[in-house]
Amino acid sequence: METEGETEGMTADGALESELVNRVTWKIPNALALVGSRAGDERNGMTTSWITQLSMEPVLIGIGVDNTAVTHRLISDGGSFTVNLWDSDDTRVFVKFSKPARDDGHTLNDRPVRSGRTGAPIFTEAIAWMDCALRQAIDLGTHTLFVGELVDAGIVDDAKRSASMNDTRMKYGGVRRH
Repeated sequence: METEGETEGMTADGALESELVNRVTWKIPNALALVGSRAGDERNGMTTSWITQLSMEPVLIGIGVDNTAVTHRLISDGGSFTVNLWDSDDTRVFVKFSKPARDDGHTLNDRPVRSGRTGAPIFTEAIAWMDCALRQAIDLGTHTLFVGELVDAGIVDDAKRSASMNDTRMKYGGVRRH
């Protein structure tokens, strides 16, 4: 027995329509953070919303990164990444990190950074951060799931709420828009 809406968003051949896929995946509650990466002297910061904890022993953090992104190359070559959680009241920062960052040696896109234990950049304005040593990279099509073991972490302001996609007008996920 069909329920109302069961065939909504389906094409004539039974495939899901891209618009429906985008709308439904955008409803997944996602944290929003800056990923720091480094290989040699090259550093970058990138906005991400695909972040999750994958294991408790050891503590493993997973992030999804587009295979064509500068950050993908830097994590692959450098072997580490940081996840920098941001104050939900300061989400404008994420727009600046949707393209490769400008690095002046002390800041990325004018946001101060320091090197973490792994060498990857940690944003000093983050309300909390995680420094991860790369343990596995899993190619999943358009993106790679980078799995990092937590080697260092810190909380700068425990009272502030971490930003999420719902705090912005940004959308990411679903199918590629052409």
